[in-house]
Amino acid sequence: MEPVVILSLLGALIFLLLILGAPMKPLRWFGQGAIRLLIGALLLFFLNTFGMLIDYSLPINVFTAAVSGFLGIPGIIALIFIDTLLI
Repeated sequence: MEPVVILSLLGALIFLLLILGAPMKPLRWFGQGAIRLLIGALLLFFLNTFGMLIDYSLPINVFTAAVSGFLGIPGIIALIFIDTLLI
């Protein structure tokens, strides 16, 4: 399958979970976690887009998306500090 089809199906599933709600609590937790991962990936994407102006980028993977999605802006700041101190 093409990535566009997979992303479209995941987006439709998340949209349905948001509109209809999940009948089971674990499914609801999974849906909320997936939404937070997507938000974290988007935050990292925008950071990398604006970071190109100053030649800075963070990798977008499951770990960094989870940290930025669950912790928000403080998580991104922590990732930047970790990246600059370890490299």
